[in-house]
Amino acid sequence: MSEIDYRDPRPIYEQLAGVFEDMILKGVLEKGSKMPSVRDTAAHFSVNPNTVQKAFSKLEEDGFIYAVKGRGNFVAEMEPLLLKKQENFLTKFRKTVSEGKDLSVSEEAMEKALHEEFKGGSKDND
Repeated sequence: MSEIDYRDPRPIYEQLAGVFEDMILKGVLEKGSKMPSVRDTAAHFSVNPNTVQKAFSKLEEDGFIYAVKGRGNFVAEMEPLLLKKQENFLTKFRKTVSEGKDLSVSEEAMEKALHEEFKGGSKDND
């Protein structure tokens, strides 16, 4: 699991929620699998259990997990949520491309940057 970055301006519970969102979207935590307990998660990250509960509440609100009274939290079906996140990404991507065009960034330069990212990150040769 990732660690918490105390220099990150986001609240700890949002960072925790982000860690679990990534794990769920990447399939590390599979649909229907039980989430770690609040107590275990708090111990792992050295945070207050209330912070973990707040992160889990956010995950539930955002559709990543669901609670079963007396049994814990479980990973929800991700397909609809993943499709929505992909649509949001593409909307932002198109906006970024539009901004690049407004700044006269060539199509070739954008394609090169895109291909470099797919190959493992930007390659700044300047």
